[in-house]
Amino acid sequence: MTVIYNRVALIGLGHIASSMFWGIKRAGLAGEITGYARSAETREIARDIGLCDRVCDSAAEAVEDADLVVLCVPVGAMGAVAAEVAPAMKPGATVTDVGSVKRHVIDTVGPHLPQGVHFIPAHPLAGTEHSGPRSGFAELFDNRWCLIVPVEGSDPDAIDRVVRLWQGLGSNVDQMDADHHDLVLAVTSHAPHLIAYTMVGVADDLRRVTDSEVIKYSAAGFRDFTRIAASDPTMWRDVFLSNKDATLEILGRFTEELFALQRAIRTGDGAHLHEYFTRTRAIRRGIIEAGQDTDAPNFGRGAAR
Repeated sequence: MTVIYNRVALIGLGHIASSMFWGIKRAGLAGEITGYARSAETREIARDIGLCDRVCDSAAEAVEDADLVVLCVPVGAMGAVAAEVAPAMKPGATVTDVGSVKRHVIDTVGPHLPQGVHFIPAHPLAGTEHSGPRSGFAELFDNRWCLIVPVEGSDPDAIDRVVRLWQGLGSNVDQMDADHHDLVLAVTSHAPHLIAYTMVGVADDLRRVTDSEVIKYSAAGFRDFTRIAASDPTMWRDVFLSNKDATLEILGRFTEELFALQRAIRTGDGAHLHEYFTRTRAIRRGIIEAGQDTDAPNFGRGAAR
């Protein structure tokens, strides 16, 4: 793989940024990778484990002379970080991000960027419940999707380079409008996370079932709820607050479906339940056939990294 960017700056050194670093190094996609994290402890860990060629003590220093700046911070912090790094960016550089909400990021980041700096928002659909600089690994993006969400008037060459970067990281790449992206992700990610948080909270509140029983007898369904609910709380707080409309729309639909299932159980309507479960089972099979998971035990996930 040829070098796509001479210098890449990773702002925020958590799970996605660390996986990007190892993936870029694996494929030789950049000459140098600088990094910055607001926490001094995180910067020290990054230096200890060799994460980034150079870990900087300010965001401005990290983006100096960078050809690509990747904002890897929670979506609620993206605007402030963009305002911080914008004055230090060189003309012709590209800014991208890894946030799971796109309209909010475009609205809060775009106004801070100077003329001559390209803004190509992106969202890699990959991750585990683990967080922090030690949690990344080069294979995270292999055969996963990355959605590119260009803003109006985006430079085609800048888009092409971001696309080639994600392809070099192992991702399948597609392009999508920001509002449609946020609705799709409300269905596939945001609402499921909220439901998982809720179910784990219900188990915690249901005092007739002890904590030890919940832990000992967790079948695959509840176990995977806890895996999802272990995700970074700051990131998910920001996701729900910044993708409020789409998430509430999907939760409204979910509530309607849940009431219909409650009614079917109450009235003994087995035909409705069987038809519903048959339809939803087909969706799971489609995910497996698309190569986005396997039907192996433990939902195809190996040991935690």
